Amino acid sequence: MPERVRVGLVLGTTAAVTADQIGTHAAQIGAIRADPAYRGGDFYDAAPGDGPHVGMGIARRIAHLTYRSESELDMRFGREAQGDEDPWHDGRFAVESYLDHQADKLARRYDANTYVLLTQSMSLFDVGRGRGGVEEALGRITRPLVVVALDTDRLFPPRLQQHLVETVPGAQSLHVVNSPFGHDGFLIEMDQVGEIVRDALALSAVSDPL
Repeated sequence: MPERVRVGLVLGTTAAVTADQIGTHAAQIGAIRADPAYRGGDFYDAAPGDGPHVGMGIARRIAHLTYRSESELDMRFGREAQGDEDPWHDGRFAVESYLDHQADKLARRYDANTYVLLTQSMSLFDVGRGRGGVEEALGRITRPLVVVALDTDRLFPPRLQQHLVETVPGAQSLHVVNSPFGHDGFLIEMDQVGEIVRDALALSAVSDPL
């Protein structure tokens, strides 16, 4: 109900996911469904510890690369080997070990069907659906809108937030959080994000309701 909103804040997001994001989602879902242990989603009678963990791990690796930035990964890991492993003789690079760790953390504690459904839901996200298209839907937002981008975000790149600013009548100028951490910067750059949130709350306090 628009009349209940004084101010809106959107952070590192979009009005509709792009073909690139849909493609990344499709690769993740494909990895899970290709795991023989997925069994078309009917794997709940598997022995404890069994399940589509390989497919889930691959999906998580793909997803995690979109959460961080190219520059951060290169600065952190470069082409370094993992410990005393030799990438030239079946060993891993350090970045591979990092992705393996992220995959293992998720694969055995998260339900594969839930992962698939949530990922499909993200691909379907489009605020213009049933509202005459994205531009028409955004054009109806007349309340103040604070739009925030992360400068190294490759999951939701800043051009998507700039589009919101240019299309929403009530939008302020684009706020940009500087971070080497890509999309995950919205969780890490607490000082920068906190300041923007405080300003949005202050704006809400002085904004007249409809």
